[in-house]
Amino acid sequence: MTEKEKMLKGMLYIANDEELEQDNLKAQMLTYEYNNTTVMDSERRKKIQKELFKHIGRNPVIIPTFRCDYGSNISIGDNFFANYDCIIIDVCDVTIGNNVFFAPRVCVFTAAHPIDAEIRNTLLEYGKPITIGDNVWIGGNTVINPGVTIGSNVVIGSGSVVTKDIPDNVVAAGNPCKILRNITEEDKKYWEEKRQEYRLTK
Repeated sequence: MTEKEKMLKGMLYIANDEELEQDNLKAQMLTYEYNNTTVMDSERRKKIQKELFKHIGRNPVIIPTFRCDYGSNISIGDNFFANYDCIIIDVCDVTIGNNVFFAPRVCVFTAAHPIDAEIRNTLLEYGKPITIGDNVWIGGNTVINPGVTIGSNVVIGSGSVVTKDIPDNVVAAGNPCKILRNITEEDKKYWEEKRQEYRLTK
């Protein structure tokens, strides 16, 4: 079994491997090119996104700078928005649903290291996949840790450190991130009223 195969299975592996180093080099080159585009280079950005990611849906907006380890382990749905300084460490699969918004400096980390220092110092590491559902808004400076699943229709408050799974239809925040309340029909009613107010100003 190759080091890459071990990595993708969530097993201990060594990143200092020729195949992985070549994959990482490709991602570094593509993200460097992407981060040096301008808003006038929309077609070039689309081409880089398709080359970098495992899957990218319709209407993505990823504002530079953006960084990842491989890109080839990242699947993104439709209408994705990532604000400045997004980092995705994708040593395992990262799956992002439709209509997901990242505020600035959201970090998604699948990578982990052994607790035992002796083993850690051998450079063995591992990863756990991360899944984010549909219709999710993640506040700025949030860190999503290895192995976490965030459900659909979720709001994560800024500055959160998400260490455990978050279910559907909740507002959660904090370090560690905890559920604050459910998202209810009252929320829908309130924001529909605000939308109607907005329409009247046009």
